[in-house]
Amino acid sequence: MHPTEYRARILLDVLRVVVLPAAVLSLYLQSSGTQLGLWSLPCHAAFIFIWMYTRCLYSDWIQSRDARRLGAKPIPRVVGKLPGNIDVLYKMMKAFKSSYILDVYLELFQEYQCTTLNARILWVDQIITMDEEHSKFVIATGFHHFWRGKLQKERMERFLGNGIFNRDDEIWKTHRSMARPFFARERISDFELYEKHAQRLLSIVSSTASSDLACDAQDLYSRFTMDSASEFLFGENFDTLSGARPEPGKATLGAKGSALTDHFGTFAQAFEECQQIITTRARLGYTWPLHELWEDKTVKPVQRIRQWLDPIVQRVLDDKARMRKAEIQSPVGEKNFLQHLADSTEDPSLIRDQLLSMLLAARDTTACLLTFVTYFMAMHPEVTRRLRAEVVHHCGPTGAPTYDTIRNLRYMRAVIHETLRLFPPVPLNIRESRAAACALPPADGTYSGTLLPTQPLYMPPRTNIVYLPLLTQRNPALWGPDADNFDPGRWLDAERLSRYTSNPMMYTPFSAGPRACVGQNYALNEAMYLLVRLVQQVERVELVPECQPGGSLPPVEWKGRKGRQAYERVWPAAALTLYAKGGLWVRFGQTGST
Repeated sequence: MHPTEYRARILLDVLRVVVLPAAVLSLYLQSSGTQLGLWSLPCHAAFIFIWMYTRCLYSDWIQSRDARRLGAKPIPRVVGKLPGNIDVLYKMMKAFKSSYILDVYLELFQEYQCTTLNARILWVDQIITMDEEHSKFVIATGFHHFWRGKLQKERMERFLGNGIFNRDDEIWKTHRSMARPFFARERISDFELYEKHAQRLLSIVSSTASSDLACDAQDLYSRFTMDSASEFLFGENFDTLSGARPEPGKATLGAKGSALTDHFGTFAQAFEECQQIITTRARLGYTWPLHELWEDKTVKPVQRIRQWLDPIVQRVLDDKARMRKAEIQSPVGEKNFLQHLADSTEDPSLIRDQLLSMLLAARDTTACLLTFVTYFMAMHPEVTRRLRAEVVHHCGPTGAPTYDTIRNLRYMRAVIHETLRLFPPVPLNIRESRAAACALPPADGTYSGTLLPTQPLYMPPRTNIVYLPLLTQRNPALWGPDADNFDPGRWLDAERLSRYTSNPMMYTPFSAGPRACVGQNYALNEAMYLLVRLVQQVERVELVPECQPGGSLPPVEWKGRKGRQAYERVWPAAALTLYAKGGLWVRFGQTGST
């Protein structure tokens, strides 16, 4: 799909919804010789409305017929006060700017006392779910009924193009089969790469700590994961950790974290701007092109991204041409991911799109995990002390971790699992049902004391379904009344852990099914390695809210509400991936310091 095809779609929709009924009425009036005079315009408007209403009734009849055939019930619909649930859409768009993450969806689930709903925005079905059984069907057991879909590709086409996150079926399978060998154990357990970049990060931590200065931990982790990923994937270190970083007290709000002004910042800001634009498009739904009718907002940031990546892609293609001319062939085991891609295709746009997708996964998800682990270390000093004690016991005060010692860090792994439960890097995701209707399985269990439907629910064809891991992983019906609390002990207590082992779909921070994250072990090894090195050097972490950029602290009104927002000290937000708004400004305390 070409990035500008959305304009053609809008034009066709206008022709179908407005021009066609108006033309039908005009032809009827002309053939019957009826003259409406001054009533012509209001009559045409009324006929267009009747036409649309009749189409909706017909669509509902088709869905009811299919539901009966499948032995399913319709998904409960949100009922707003205005036609097309315009008031619901307005409330949601307003809430996205100031409410706690995904709270607008949670309020709907609580209002309707169910875990799967049809928001039905502007007469278009929009399914949302926090039910683990329905999520399981979408991403695993009923995988063949769903795909990324045309509308999601439309939103992301210019940004991710032919990358793995924007393709389905055979192209997706090819991308995945190419990526999988590069995340085998022998590659992801090569810790020399992590050590190199960890020491660079720790030197910055040491410098700021010795000067008693605050730093943006989220920014540091984003640079660390970017440098590690670029060398792992491309064989080329971006060395972003050497660039100018946000300064305490001077930082301003960026697209996701603190705004960056160095050379790397042009790439990072463009990278994050695209994610924000795509997220806004998804929230607006089917009608998002109306807001970009004259300008594709991703054009300028994508140009800046390509200024970074295109020279890298061209270099590897030039190297390939030189080696072919010299009849030299590198051993397969010595090739990095970029070289492997270049062996498979000489299409620079395809290579760039796949690299960008892998960078998105490798940088943002692991940086998110490290950011919120550090946040919890600051919020719960006893966690920092226990992490440090475990690391010193297994690795010593300065010893480098190995694959085997990392496996023995049970408490650190529990902290990571609990962080991923409360703050999954991808807090929501979207699939589109294919052309044939299907039925979601009966929900399992209760929500807020209300029995969930025991009958399958009808899933309309060619319809978006938004599944919400963050809400599923905080559902008190699944995790108990303390579901909002950070408690690593739930992963160490056999009785509480049995909740998860008996129902593994209640915890899916790396997704599940055929599209489960191929790099999850790489991410966990990288995060645990850095955390070992960090707690060997740092014995306390303190939040420094006065350094947060203006507009990035949680709103005061959150304190009077239920859930984590009542005591949250950062503003969690999402644009494809989760992040702390304005960054995570902390002060590290080194071991031996007072």
